[in-house]
Amino acid sequence: MSRPVTLFTGQWADLPFETVCIKAKSFGYDGLELACWGDHFEVDKADAEYCRKKNEVLAKYGLKVFAVSNHLVGQAVADRIDIRHKSILPDYVWGDGDPEGVRQRAAKEMIRTGEAARRLGVSIVNGFTGSPIWHLNYSFPPVTPAMIDEGYSDFASRWIPILDRYKELGVVFGLEVHPTEIAFDIASARKTLKAISNHPSFGFNYDPSHFGYQGVDYVKFIYTFADKIFHVHMKDVGWSEYPAEAGVFGGHTEFGTYGRYWDFRSLGHGNINFEEIIRALNYIEYKGPLSVEWEDSGMEREHGAKEACEFVRTVDFPSSSIAFDAAFEK
Repeated sequence: MSRPVTLFTGQWADLPFETVCIKAKSFGYDGLELACWGDHFEVDKADAEYCRKKNEVLAKYGLKVFAVSNHLVGQAVADRIDIRHKSILPDYVWGDGDPEGVRQRAAKEMIRTGEAARRLGVSIVNGFTGSPIWHLNYSFPPVTPAMIDEGYSDFASRWIPILDRYKELGVVFGLEVHPTEIAFDIASARKTLKAISNHPSFGFNYDPSHFGYQGVDYVKFIYTFADKIFHVHMKDVGWSEYPAEAGVFGGHTEFGTYGRYWDFRSLGHGNINFEEIIRALNYIEYKGPLSVEWEDSGMEREHGAKEACEFVRTVDFPSSSIAFDAAFEK
């Protein structure tokens, strides 16, 4: 059986929830991964009646929901808070902007997100964690190992209470491993799991687009963390074979700027080898959704979202239940 193909609504939060449902159905999707911004899934309103109505609208269009995602609030739990966070956080989480207060309110909101997810009927919350030490990457003066250790300890102290509550709820958290997060490649993902003693409620929302341009082995990530792949984002990225004006760090340019070394691309238009990803997911027996996170500065999004759904259905093939040469045994 093929895996369900869903659309992550984060890049569609400018549209009302029901409008996104109508469009997703017309594009060919099986369901949605609901973002916790816009009116798609509002944690502060998500009582039992609210969740019932959301599910009614989804059912009206023949859609299912497999996960909710709260990247924006999750980012503030363990981050170095500054004025940038005000634009992405609900007012009641930002409050007076005092950094420690923001972090504590964000942590409470992530617990409420898990509770709301259960009321909705899903057991996966995806998102970001933030990082107290991202600013120390490739830094000068040199960073001491103790400074990195302190950062992972701080991350763990803030996230373990959230994860403990998720365990009680029967919910898991999938970190989208990503630059600016506590885990951004295989090595830092290992450090992250060690810092939280491999907490059973913590794993990954796998997204290859954040690995390829860094030079990280995005297929090896699947095999390395086979039991921690809780959810999968299908997103492509293109990077240049040649030197560029703005390198891996982006040169303080906007996405889509000519001269960048890399940019996110609609599925099938970048460098990611999705066949090897599907083979790896089959090997680890991942049966969850393949969720399209559509981003491409150079393509109209409705065209891209429809094409992306078709791409995923084409590339997703079932694993074999027998050895190909078994017929020669008789």
